[in-house]
Amino acid sequence: MCTDALSPPTGERNLRSGIGKLVRPCAPLPMASALVLLSALVHSPPTLSDAQRLFFTNIAADPSTGIGYARGPSANKVILDQLKEQGIVNFAALNVRARMPGKPRGAPGVAILDYDRDGDLDIYVSNGPGRANSLYSNQYVQTGVLQFVDVARDAGVGLVADDSSGVCFGDMDNDGDQDLIVLNLAGPNRLLRNRGDGRFVEEGEAAGIADRTHHPSSCALGDVNGDGYLDLVVGNTFDNWDHRLPLMTFDNDHLMEANQLFISQGGMTFQDASTGSGIENPARVTWALALVDYDADGDVDLVTADDQGAKAPAKYGGVDHGYVRLFRNDGTGHFTNETMERGTDRPGAWMGLAFGDFDRDGRLDIYATNTGYYFPRLLERLLGFPEILGEWASGAFMAGPDGHFRFPGVGALVGVPFGWGVAAVDYDNDNDTDIIYHGGIDMGAYVDASNPGTVLRNDGMGNFDYDEGALDGSVDHTRRSVQGLATGDLDNDGFVDIVTVASQIWPKPFPLVPYLPPFMQAGSVFDATASIWPTFAPVDPVDWSQGFRATGLEPADGDLAIEINSGNKNHWVKVRTLGTVGLTDHGRANRDGVGALVRFHARGGETDIHPVLAGSSYASQGSLELLFGLGRHHGGTLEVLWPGGVRNRLYGVRAGEMVVFPEIPCGFDDHSMSGREYQRCLHTELDHLVEQGVIDRRQGRRFFRSGLRARHDNYRKTRTGSHMEDS
Repeated sequence: MCTDALSPPTGERNLRSGIGKLVRPCAPLPMASALVLLSALVHSPPTLSDAQRLFFTNIAADPSTGIGYARGPSANKVILDQLKEQGIVNFAALNVRARMPGKPRGAPGVAILDYDRDGDLDIYVSNGPGRANSLYSNQYVQTGVLQFVDVARDAGVGLVADDSSGVCFGDMDNDGDQDLIVLNLAGPNRLLRNRGDGRFVEEGEAAGIADRTHHPSSCALGDVNGDGYLDLVVGNTFDNWDHRLPLMTFDNDHLMEANQLFISQGGMTFQDASTGSGIENPARVTWALALVDYDADGDVDLVTADDQGAKAPAKYGGVDHGYVRLFRNDGTGHFTNETMERGTDRPGAWMGLAFGDFDRDGRLDIYATNTGYYFPRLLERLLGFPEILGEWASGAFMAGPDGHFRFPGVGALVGVPFGWGVAAVDYDNDNDTDIIYHGGIDMGAYVDASNPGTVLRNDGMGNFDYDEGALDGSVDHTRRSVQGLATGDLDNDGFVDIVTVASQIWPKPFPLVPYLPPFMQAGSVFDATASIWPTFAPVDPVDWSQGFRATGLEPADGDLAIEINSGNKNHWVKVRTLGTVGLTDHGRANRDGVGALVRFHARGGETDIHPVLAGSSYASQGSLELLFGLGRHHGGTLEVLWPGGVRNRLYGVRAGEMVVFPEIPCGFDDHSMSGREYQRCLHTELDHLVEQGVIDRRQGRRFFRSGLRARHDNYRKTRTGSHMEDS
């Protein structure tokens, strides 16, 4: 018997799989049948209840914007195609599940940067073998309209032969423009040096980072040894993605690959310093990492998001592999694993990372994405250990006064969807840090489409609720298997925009199937939209041992979504940090100020913290410009903790202001200098910056006055315990 129609679940027998009943499909669904089924199976998104509410709109769907991205599959997709042609496949057998290829349509990442220094943010996105990566040059400054031109080939960054994955960027030679790192699966990693004229030169081999033996996912840059140059860390996974053995069985732990550390030798050459650095052990599957000063001591530490896979945690008879791992830097590039001591040793399939002070207590917290509720609940029988609500949730690790982190859970969200790329940003500019994350995974038998685009609004105390209306007018993300995510202000309006890249899309009118039947749901706000794409379906929905057959439904190439923020009436401040190594006699911070912690205290409001990160999320990097929401407040005070430990402060920052904040190597809290020495240092270093055109004389006087006041206020604080004052 052969059928081309997917029968909607009509009882517990068919509901128990969450997939429905599909028997021997031999062709894609006819258009009319699929449309009828689509209306029955897909929930309509809620409508906006308030016309003034902030929302996002995807402009990439409009051809006039110039976006034509289509993600090509990886070479290992042929393995999945062979399984589809095989007939009945027994996914109940562990060895069959483990032999499914990993990410057969690739692991694309995205970066948002101003590569041509024209004042608007451009987009770089990776692609698969045989298709060029894209560099979309933003034309907003030139035309006043958000339009893009793909200049990748002319700029020398197409990398057509590569299976590109993660990307990160920063000014690695401190020459004033941003260079790119592009990772390549089982191929040479690339260093694309920005020449400053709109073109790049590939120098990965000469630079010493062109490793060909690993399968990297993400990269990050930061100055780990304090010499003023950006170093590189690469997060690796396992050998190789033709299978998923290390994610499925402990017998294949030896296939997991150690992460790598490359130390800059003073520009565009690097030395592999992985061995002995402390970051190699334990070797785990690392999907995301970041160099961030999580303990606020003036040097960047390493945080990794490591995957437990489908293997049982220790509490269920297995071994704990998947942690959010913390490696403390001693300031010289040697790291100590503090995971257990800091309390982030919570087993999970961790995928992406973001950082912010979610409860506004003055300490940097960590948000990490995970598999969520739906995937482990559906496959509980095959996994062999119970799915306990909340155990696999994405969520925040909240820093305490003793440096220990706690995981409070997801509260009223109950159950959350699958997550990859993530950003911690104040998307509504209300003076606290929110969370945006996306996700979905190709499991071989089906594609997880549980994540409709998760926009989590912070109440200011670190509690999050789902903003269901934020993406109402945008693309249907349950039809996009999103990997990379990055944020930045693309239209220079002071509100953060979102760029996401999907490895594949599920075209209409193919049906979305409810992920779980009602009796398996947990009462989450995501239950209504959590779906799957049925690549295979069980011959018998109750007895999975009878095997699975291919549905005949093929996803299309992945796309790029550019979601523009409508904005609201809240105020904002934008900050770009400028390290002054080589510009002043005593400057220590790299030119982009990567690794700095920036605090903004809104006058009459609260203090928020954003780190300057060159790589986090998953395989992606957002803009190095920082946006602080002020709510209805009209200004406040900025403070920067620079790599190296110097603290500077600027008072009287006004709403709507774009601040270029240079490192002034005279810390207002440096008690080794007398007041007179501190004043002389301020005067000398600021004069150097004015003479070199980094700032003008008016700005120099402004930073000088603020520096003197900061010294005075810090002295008063040490005596009275008062906080950073409003201005």
